[in-house]
Parts: sequence; C-alpha cells; structure tokens
Amino acid sequence: MSDQNPVFIPGPTNIPERLLSAMHVQTRDHRAPDFVSTFAPVLEGTKKVFGSTNGKIITFPASGTGGWEASVTNTLSPGDTVLVARYGMFSHRWIDLCQRHGLDVQIIECAWGSGAPAEKFEAVLSADKDHKIKAVLVTHNETATGVRSDIAGVRKAMDAASHPAMLFVDCVSSLASMEFRFDGWGVDIAVSGSQKGFMLATGMAILCVSPKALDAMATATLPRTFFDFRDMMAANASGGFPYTPPLQLIYGMGESLKMLFEEGLENVYARHFRLAEGVRRAVQAWGLKLVAQSPELYSDTVSAIYVPEGFDSNALTEHAFDAYGVSFGIGLGEMNGKAFRIGHLGSLTDVMVLSGLATIEMAMADLDYPVQLGSGVTAAQEYFRSTHATAAKAAA
Repeated sequence: MSDQNPVFIPGPTNIPERLLSAMHVQTRDHRAPDFVSTFAPVLEGTKKVFGSTNGKIITFPASGTGGWEASVTNTLSPGDTVLVARYGMFSHRWIDLCQRHGLDVQIIECAWGSGAPAEKFEAVLSADKDHKIKAVLVTHNETATGVRSDIAGVRKAMDAASHPAMLFVDCVSSLASMEFRFDGWGVDIAVSGSQKGFMLATGMAILCVSPKALDAMATATLPRTFFDFRDMMAANASGGFPYTPPLQLIYGMGESLKMLFEEGLENVYARHFRLAEGVRRAVQAWGLKLVAQSPELYSDTVSAIYVPEGFDSNALTEHAFDAYGVSFGIGLGEMNGKAFRIGHLGSLTDVMVLSGLATIEMAMADLDYPVQLGSGVTAAQEYFRSTHATAAKAAA
C-alpha cells in the first residue's frame, strides 16, 4: 500500500492522475503531419512559464544535466573561462561538468546555505578587463541546501561591471513552482527538466535560450551531436525532431501546461510559498534549524533541515521509509548525515504536506529526537487554517 503515499523529495515529484493519463498513450508517428499541432503549442506555452517572449525553447530527451551539457557545448569553446560560485551540490556538479569539457572554471567558494554572491561576481567581472570570462553560471534554487538565489541581483552585478558575459541559470527545481523572469532578469540560457514543477516523469531537458546565446553558436567549437541546438531547432521549425522524441512526455507536457495555466501561474507560486511556509513553521516548532542562512534565501520548493548534534539524518530518512513507506530527501555533499530535506513542490496540497510532517515527526520520535510529537503539525495546521480563506479566494 505504500505506493499510495506521496513523496517528499525535491524531485522527481508526485505525478497527478491527470498527467499519468495524458502520458498513457499508444505509440504514435512523430513524423506524421498532425504531430506539429501537438508539439508547437508545447513550445509556445513553455515560454510563458520561463517568463519570456524572445527566448527559444529547446528540449532534449534527457534530465537537467543533459540540458546543462547542451548549454555549454553549443555556446563555448575549449579553454573558455566561465565564472561559477560553489554553494551546494548542484553548483558543484556544474563546475565538474565544465571542467570535464576543458573549460577554465573560475570558482568562488561560498558557505553551503548561502546564495549566489552577486557582489563577488561584480568584483571578479570588473577586474576582467579583457573579457575573458564568457559566461556566469548560477544555480537559482540549490536543491541540496534549500536556497533560492537572487538572479535579478546577479544580472544587476553583471551590468554594473559592464561585462558582456552570458548568464546561464539552472532552474531545474524552481521553474513552474517559483517565479522565473527570463527576459526581465537578462538570462541567456535557463535549464530545467520535466520531473519537478511540471510534475512529469524524468526524461525531458527543457531550455530557454536567448538570441545572444544563439549567436554564440557561430564561434563555439566544443563538440556536440545529440545536443546540437541547430539540429533541434531546424527539426522543430517544421514540427519535428532530429531523432525519436520522448513522445509520452510531450503529451504530458501539453497537459501539464494546461494545469498550470488553469490554476494561474501567480496562484501556483503563491501555493508553493504557502506550503513552504507551513513546513518552515513546523521546523521552527520542532526547534530545528534550516540550512538556508536567512529568510530571503528560503526556497519555496525544498527545505533542508539540520538534525540535532549527535543524530544521523540518513538514519532518519531511512527509518521514515522503512517504517512508514514515505520518502524524504537525504543530505547531499556537505549535508550528508547532517541534514534531511522536505520537498514541497509540484502536485501537493495542505493535506498532503501535513501528512508528510506527521510522518517525519513519528520517525523523529521513534529515534528519540528532542521533538514534541505533534508540535510541527500543529504549527503548520495553524498557519494553513489562518491562510485558507485567502488561498481559496485566489484559487476561485
């Protein structure tokens, strides 16, 4: 029966029945004339979620990591310099990816729990008088630490330095859950995936690419075949794919966009904030501490929570799964054994979140954590009750 329980990991997320049904389709011919009527609206609708009118949507059968490889290989050349801050597991992984592609990676080391250091970016870019730095890479929502960075602030810093570098943003665990303003923030490539805010199965890397980034392809010499922007755009122009597409995910994506637009993107973002705030109230009631260092950094899609000294967060998440059949996020990288994560994004409601809080409370009580059983649930209930009328009115 445990397969009926929702997951509370920061992705892949729970898949609504409506989307399961949309993906449950028989094999169809992706070269048939009617495929364009299915695929073209998906590309156009996705633009709205990115907050763009000028960007080009490009998808690949891959996870977000494939999207990052595509962004790098299509716009950069071996030996090019990129600027990255390391403040979590996923910013670390993008650094590793760039190094493996022979790029000169200039790294700003930051404490885990902090966000993208706009002031340090500005200082480094101002000192780069020869404009050797070709791109600044930023993780919008660091899934390992529950930190949301200020992308607008990073763009402001780049502009203050009068630097022409491109801005690449990982928004895998934020897009379709928290506001993203591709055009407004001056982003050149944003990378996301199907398995988080879009509430689908893993398997589609989703990118929004600016005209400036498309122009960079003219001089980029890193090798690419499967992830070639030109091949994909040329095929998409006639409603097709350069190879076999993830057809079920495309059908699912069309339905996911309908769900998001029916709810209204502003309501989607408000719902995520509300659910996240309920979790944060619970954490406070437990007497525990978030990894994110300050409120302006708090993510609305995932909360990373330190366990008390002397406890192992991995033992907690394992016990929650073994005893109650519910998955929570483990601690990654520097957070391994020190923190667990509660994912609160995608297809979730107040009631579902309360079930997750009750479950992790039971697991903590079983392992003799200094937590009062029911304290976090009560705090979240009080918050949800006090905001229910406003949320219901917005959704009406």
